[in-house]
Amino acid sequence: MEKKWVIKEKGDLATIKHLSGALGVSESLANLMAQRNITSIGEAKAFFEPDLGYLHDPFLMKDMNIAVERVSTAIKKNEKILVYGDYDVDGTTAVAMLYSFLREKYSNVGYYIPDRYKEGYGVSFIGIDYAYQNNYKLLITLDCGIKAVDKVKYARSRGLDVIICDHHYPGDEIPKATAVLDPKQPFCSYPYKELSGCGVGFKLIHAFSRVQGIPFSSISPYLDLVAVSIASDIVPLTGENRVLAYYGLKQLNESPRMGLKEIIKEAEICRAITVEDIVFKIGPRINAAGRMETGSRAVELLISSDVRYATGISKEISNYNNERRNIDRSITTEAMRMISEDQRNLNAKTTVLFNPQWKKGVIGIVASRLIETYYRPTVILTESNGFATGSARSVQGYDLYQAIEACSDLLESFGGHMFAAGLTMKKENIRLFMERFESFVNSTITEDQLVPRVFVDSELSFSEINEDFLNFLNKFQPFGPENMSPIFVSKNVSDSGAGRMVGSSGEHLKLELVHQSSGAKVLPAIAFNQADFFEYIKGGNLVDICYSVEMNEFRGNRNLQLNIRDIKIPEA
Repeated sequence: MEKKWVIKEKGDLATIKHLSGALGVSESLANLMAQRNITSIGEAKAFFEPDLGYLHDPFLMKDMNIAVERVSTAIKKNEKILVYGDYDVDGTTAVAMLYSFLREKYSNVGYYIPDRYKEGYGVSFIGIDYAYQNNYKLLITLDCGIKAVDKVKYARSRGLDVIICDHHYPGDEIPKATAVLDPKQPFCSYPYKELSGCGVGFKLIHAFSRVQGIPFSSISPYLDLVAVSIASDIVPLTGENRVLAYYGLKQLNESPRMGLKEIIKEAEICRAITVEDIVFKIGPRINAAGRMETGSRAVELLISSDVRYATGISKEISNYNNERRNIDRSITTEAMRMISEDQRNLNAKTTVLFNPQWKKGVIGIVASRLIETYYRPTVILTESNGFATGSARSVQGYDLYQAIEACSDLLESFGGHMFAAGLTMKKENIRLFMERFESFVNSTITEDQLVPRVFVDSELSFSEINEDFLNFLNKFQPFGPENMSPIFVSKNVSDSGAGRMVGSSGEHLKLELVHQSSGAKVLPAIAFNQADFFEYIKGGNLVDICYSVEMNEFRGNRNLQLNIRDIKIPEA
């Protein structure tokens, strides 16, 4: 699929020259700083040297004082506390974190993860009944609850107090819980709005520790879980999240908790762990428990201190992950066949597919995979508990949540944000939903939004690329939304003649590239799934490339390498 390269606006020239001179770096590197709104040496220091002192006062969050007081009262009265979280990475890490923290000081605490298939997302009536039947008095929700108006009302009727810790956007009504911690709710003055669900839970721990005189050093080991949640939930890597992720990655690399250590071993990560490793190796394994069986297994692993027990669960979860991969590949193949055989689907601005046999736990992944081929808003539905339930994914710049909200009268429930959402409807409403969703998207999406884009930081000459350049680039980590790994463009490059196809099916390219404007300098490059260009490049023809710069490590050898994201043939 043809991609549009969007080259970002260059930073302020005076700022670039100032930063370049003061820090002794190239103007290309100084431009990366200016593009990220780093305009002074002080701001550069704060960005490149994150400090835990930059974390905001947790009591700036609305209802935090009420939440801390209620937890303290529960402990004083020896009331049973139930920590309740969603079954995804953000929810399970949050539950493992708060449960472990409370367990250190207090034995009368349990945890609960809803069953994806029987209960669905978020707070459930089944979960509340479980709490009631087991004599819990305080329910603390993590990564869910902000829309659970009826569920909270039901919990209160059962004599349960509820503290909500969530980071999603609220609906029109805020649940009447004992305390609601969500920086996105109205009238909350907390300065940073983009915390993960686990991040909100950490602020509760931070606030409680302050009141109890517990030093921060006693709670900082939980930051490995916070970092895993931030990376896996794709929240912005800015502000407070950057600080939390920076120190969480440090914890993850130096002294991870037993469960994470076993996952890292199972994933065969043998170098410094990055956000990318969490997103593609650690997070999917944790998620696989909730997708294939129950998220409670992930929590059991994350709270375990027994190496033999943790090893067993980690292997079990890896097997779930392998099974998940096979199932989502099979469903994706079937979904692509359904699209190709249906003229309406081929020509539509959306994809909406339903198959009652598809496994609920993987349809979000399938929606994302379909967008890689058919770049348009996508909803994948299956059957669960007599309803059609599904996951939706969007394309860059298009507000999916708004489109689903426009069909809300056809839905039993829905929730999410601009780029991803979940929804449930009666099966008889599927056809009408398809038509309404297509009509709304068709009238609101632009043709430009239906073309995948690669956002490029700047044009670069090969002469600037060396190990010092890469070392400074790495200071921009951790990378993630709103601080992505820098992408560069170099035009009119050619292969030295050593290029070849690699991979089990020859689907990738291994190249030795020469840049016309950089003399005879040759840089190795890898281009995944771009073998279609091989014959053209082998002929000595010039191409334009966009790429990231990385260090390739293989069998003890290290060398600079360009990771090519896209290739274009220059216009004549």
